[in-house]
Amino acid sequence: MNNNSLLSQLRAYVRRAEQWYLETPDRALDQAYDAALKIKAIENEHFGGKKIASPSTQLRGNAFDYFESDLQKYLRVIRMRLTEFRQSRSALAITNPNKTVQEIRTIETTEIGSSRFVPTVRDKPSITLEKLRFIDEILARYADEQLTLEAVSTSLLSVENNGSLDKKDSNKKLTTSDTEKVPTTAVKTSEDFESISDKTGLLPRSILATLNRLRRDLDPKSEAEFVQSYRISKVKTLLAVRFVLVLILVPLLVQQVTRNFVLANGLPPGAWISHQFRIENPDKIFLNGEMAEEALRELQGFEERLKFENIIKETLDRNILTPEEVETRARERSGEVEVRVREKATEVAETFSSQSANAIKNWIADILATIGFTFVLLNGKREIEILKSFMDETVYGLSDSAKAFIIILFTDVFVGFHSPHGWEVILEGISKHFGLPANHDFIFLFIATFPVILDTIFKYWIFRYLNRVSPSAVATYREMNE
Repeated sequence: MNNNSLLSQLRAYVRRAEQWYLETPDRALDQAYDAALKIKAIENEHFGGKKIASPSTQLRGNAFDYFESDLQKYLRVIRMRLTEFRQSRSALAITNPNKTVQEIRTIETTEIGSSRFVPTVRDKPSITLEKLRFIDEILARYADEQLTLEAVSTSLLSVENNGSLDKKDSNKKLTTSDTEKVPTTAVKTSEDFESISDKTGLLPRSILATLNRLRRDLDPKSEAEFVQSYRISKVKTLLAVRFVLVLILVPLLVQQVTRNFVLANGLPPGAWISHQFRIENPDKIFLNGEMAEEALRELQGFEERLKFENIIKETLDRNILTPEEVETRARERSGEVEVRVREKATEVAETFSSQSANAIKNWIADILATIGFTFVLLNGKREIEILKSFMDETVYGLSDSAKAFIIILFTDVFVGFHSPHGWEVILEGISKHFGLPANHDFIFLFIATFPVILDTIFKYWIFRYLNRVSPSAVATYREMNE
């Protein structure tokens, strides 16, 4: 009965999880629609049905800032939920192409045996389209203030080849709606998004930058172009930082949730793994021989320490007790040592049993985290382009001394004369994390080859790119390194 009850609870839990997963697109769209309705309500109540802007109302100062902050908050919610809506629909199209939430509810009702009638959703596609049209109308009013990810990334792809659109890539051109959202300066000037590492020509980069700055200063439209360039740079920075956080947080959350909740709460396969490495199975306590040797060393050290303490106590007893009493106490202490050694052996066995089970769980959690990381990369090609442009501008925008400092710090840590010790610690930690024996031959081979390859790649980058883009930084690096 207990097994059947546990199995039924597990099935109910799986059904609820699957239902929540299938309802994700509708839930995200409803949240975006509610945010759009709140923006519309603010417009109707305080701005006469017009756009939330200073010309539409007599509110000024803190009163207007209050509604402006609400507007920005709701716009962020809309963009986030629309992204969730698109991604979840794409995921459902792959994982559950023919299954809907309605089928899950019907199955659940049938299994329970209830006569409850589950109504079907009437004209659901049309309702979804109406919500999306309403959301688009709200976003269209503020498109000139908030550059969307699609517009920015499309403009990035369209200006990679010297700021001009190739006829062969006509399918990558900006649409009419995108060009309205992106300032004309972003389309006309390639230096806003062009990778700095690609800006290598006959003339030094500093001279070209000076000439471009003079041209912009003398241009009557330079002020408007500066504002538009700042807005593009701001959006690009926000998108790059957000994508970096997603790259870090998604694998980390997947790993931690899988490791500490799914596999640690007695659910399969966590319960099966813990069952396999119980102390009742002495042959399966240790994953490798090094773990067994470490356990024996710990147990032997504990036993030797107890014997040493008994010898000291026996020496002191000989000065105050008779030989018969000394022998009696020695036998008692010997029995205590044997009992404590057995308790310690059980404790060591439980510790290494847990380590062995955790190593297998780490494999599963890390594999799922890698899959999550790969999924983010495959669905973030546009964000990767923006991140590459942002990293280029950040790295090449540093001062010469800062560049030289970072280069020296990086090379000394990873390819310096003392780096083998760090690599050895890292590799041994990884081996312990996955429950693998530390193969010292592999570690020494890795240390002998990988830092050399890394140093060669780094020197090639300095010679091939940094020496052309910023020769003064290379000169500063050489002076500091000497």
